[in-house]
Amino acid sequence: MKIPKALFILIGLLTFCFHSYTQDIQDSSDKTIITPLFSKEEPLTIKLRYSNKELRRETNDSTYLESVLEYTDANHEWKSLDIKLRARGNFRRKNCYFPPVKFKIKKKKAKGTLFEGNKELKLVLPCQLKNSQDYVLKEYLAYKLYEVITPFHFKTKPVFLQLTEIRGKKEKSHTLIGFLIEDIDQVAKRHGAKKLKRSVHPLQQDNICSVQNDFFQYMIGNTDFSVAYQHNEKLIFLAGRKAIPIPYDFDMSGLVNANYAVVSQIQDQNLNITKVTERLYRGFKRDEDVYEFIRQDFLGKKNQMLEIVDSFKTQFQDPNQFKRARKFIADFFVVLHTEEKFQKEILAAARVK
Repeated sequence: MKIPKALFILIGLLTFCFHSYTQDIQDSSDKTIITPLFSKEEPLTIKLRYSNKELRRETNDSTYLESVLEYTDANHEWKSLDIKLRARGNFRRKNCYFPPVKFKIKKKKAKGTLFEGNKELKLVLPCQLKNSQDYVLKEYLAYKLYEVITPFHFKTKPVFLQLTEIRGKKEKSHTLIGFLIEDIDQVAKRHGAKKLKRSVHPLQQDNICSVQNDFFQYMIGNTDFSVAYQHNEKLIFLAGRKAIPIPYDFDMSGLVNANYAVVSQIQDQNLNITKVTERLYRGFKRDEDVYEFIRQDFLGKKNQMLEIVDSFKTQFQDPNQFKRARKFIADFFVVLHTEEKFQKEILAAARVK
């Protein structure tokens, strides 16, 4: 791929500005300590006891069930914490055996525990009883890849869950893998930013962060998001800058390729793909120099991202799931490397409305 000399100079200038930009971000991030729960990568073993049926039927955005979360501390001793929980999500809540869960934790209850500083948490679980743990692993992988791309991301924590499911007068035990996701308030606090509840059009958001998000969504083959309507996206605002998108929930992506995944039709838009493993760029048109800068930034992180993918290899139950996931990410970099593919699949596909 031959890049004109003038573009090299422009990329160099953009790189200088971007490094200054990210250094400012790092300086602001260092002012806030990461909560104990997310300060280490090691999986956490937890126990929960609840009824899936009651969770779906009796909870909503404002109604929670009282429960107790048990977890192992640094000395491998069991501790307990009073929490409230509810089912969350749209598709998975209706269609999965195990709906995703949201926790609420009172500040005074969390004080002095591993969970101090976390008022709300999301717990991602396998969808079905069988053959879906690799899907959770691939969704967790997507979060880890986004950490490489930008400091503006949700922190996650892998967990081993011992779930006691209440079925009327009977109980059933499940051993599941999953992961916790921090709340957007914690992301905003870490960067000295504010959470935005109002809609902000992507073209009015931070150019660099918005295009990084668009490239990432294309990389994992995800169309189940809308930055403008904050569907599977949150927004934060950093003083002196524009709105910054923070993506989450990637189970409908081509990377995960879950057996229940369907192409999303956000705001009744008919997308010209029929399966989630077909990539479709959903970003908006911007100056080509911004696209080229992000392109080179991603290419520079290619080896690091593939190393992260490879580090998950031994955790897969099905080796073929790993092979397909790795190939899917590697194929994305083929698009970035190939001028014709990049022009056709990203630049030409960028939206105008």
